[in-house]
Amino acid sequence: MTEEPFDIRVALARLESAIALFPKAGLFLLKDEGHSSVFQQLTACILSIRTLDEVMLETARRLFAVAPTPEDMAALGPEGVDRIITRCAFHSAKARQISAIALRSANEFGGELPCDEAILRSLGGVGPKCANLVLGLACGLPRIAVDSHVHRVANRWGIVVTDSPEATLAALTAWVPDALASEVNRLIMPFGKHICMPISPQCSVCPLRTMCPRIGVMTSR
Repeated sequence: MTEEPFDIRVALARLESAIALFPKAGLFLLKDEGHSSVFQQLTACILSIRTLDEVMLETARRLFAVAPTPEDMAALGPEGVDRIITRCAFHSAKARQISAIALRSANEFGGELPCDEAILRSLGGVGPKCANLVLGLACGLPRIAVDSHVHRVANRWGIVVTDSPEATLAALTAWVPDALASEVNRLIMPFGKHICMPISPQCSVCPLRTMCPRIGVMTSR
């Protein structure tokens, strides 16, 4: 039994200091570095799929140094993009997706992808996680993106009881106030990566240990 009720506002406030020593999640770091356009954020999110942040960040920086705009990216073609992103998982497929998105952005939207969920989801390879991350980071909209960390942590906290990221997204969207939506990803992603890990989470030093029911946690440190 927990010592205090779970309060999402209190929980997120406590996570602020807990993650201070760890790197921000990849797309947040890129935004801080100036790679904040819808196209760049979407490209980085595609690169991040099944790829460690450390690899994605290095790859995205190299790619944007050569092709910062959709027009530049389209000029590279799939082969040119692929040569730069080879360290990412599924790089050939991602190169084709990024090249196609660049072409559509240049030809249909004047080189600036709009802050429109339907349009982003209509682009090849763009699912709800990437669409929501981009809408939140590049567009400032109150959106929650659910990756494996957010899905796991939310279920351990007991604020959702779900068996898929899609179900977690629906539950969190209905439950988390709009004003806190952007904080969910900024704080929970690094928290889930460095403290509330899949195996042997660091519960003994977790700032939420008095309110977290640790649902599904078998062993911890």
